[in-house]
Amino acid sequence: MFESIVDAVSGSSWTYVLVFAIAMLDAFFPLVPSETVAITAGVLAGAGDLNVFIVMLAAAGGAFVGDNISFGLGHFFGKRTVDRFFSGEKAQKRLQWAERQLEQRGAYIIVVARFIPGGRTATTFTAGYVQDFPWHRFLRYDALAAAIWGSYTVLLGYFGGKTFEDAPWKGLLLAFGVALGVTLVIEGVRHLRGRMAKSS
Repeated sequence: MFESIVDAVSGSSWTYVLVFAIAMLDAFFPLVPSETVAITAGVLAGAGDLNVFIVMLAAAGGAFVGDNISFGLGHFFGKRTVDRFFSGEKAQKRLQWAERQLEQRGAYIIVVARFIPGGRTATTFTAGYVQDFPWHRFLRYDALAAAIWGSYTVLLGYFGGKTFEDAPWKGLLLAFGVALGVTLVIEGVRHLRGRMAKSS
């Protein structure tokens, strides 16, 4: 599935639709690789095959729509969805983490969680599930989160592609390396804060 999705990213106009759809699905179905597709489309834009601004709009728009679907699932079907899809120990820990973060950091965590694979789904779903997080407040912060995420992922690929125009695969590897590094730093800071909080 992963390879077939990446292979589908091309220089055609359908790629914009694909980027939007994958970014949307990944927000509430995190097995779909939205970062991979957005970065790959960014590399193609760097090579001149796609319009970088339209790719960014597609990625950010898909992320925004998907996050709001996740929020809606939490708001309208919270208990049933938790029982069916978040019953595992790992999923339960993510939900508990998201609830704690929303209580402690409020809307700020919606922006940060967009860069944590799996964390974004737990956070947006929990924001709807807890009932005391109003949708209009969620919309504002999620629009910011989606815009930053869409620009960041696509531009990573774009500048990687520009740097290695003769060998786009090198640009792809560079962009993935940077994205992985940022994710590891965010996860590292999160774990460090969690340990410090437990020890204090």
